[in-house]
Amino acid sequence: MNVWEDDAAHGAVIATGRKRILIAGLLTEACVSFPVLSGLRDGFEVFVIADACGGLTSVSHQLALNRMQSAGAKMTSWLQVLLEFQRDWTRHETYESARSIVVDHGGGYGIGLAYARAMIHPAPLGQGGGPALLQANP
Repeated sequence: MNVWEDDAAHGAVIATGRKRILIAGLLTEACVSFPVLSGLRDGFEVFVIADACGGLTSVSHQLALNRMQSAGAKMTSWLQVLLEFQRDWTRHETYESARSIVVDHGGGYGIGLAYARAMIHPAPLGQGGGPALLQANP
């Protein structure tokens, strides 16, 4: 239940030389919180991707998040992490992959991103955009 106690996994984390960890997973109450608390104890800066974790119940999930936050973990969301990695929409090498994830899974933000792209790069007439769409659906 605590991957931090697995010598191979713990050694792999240490071998990176980094002191910041992102953690998400299932069971927030154990398999997430135990390595988070262990990493904090060992001096790591730990971020929990809270909406990419799941608990037995919504109450127990929230209580586990509260415990980790009280111990010093920082809470974040999958979208926040993705957008921090992307940094801005002018990073062309990752733009399309990041954009498609946001459009497919980002709710209202994804809808807004799709709309903005359609306004900047409209589909040619007769190919799903512009007046042809309006004419096809009076």
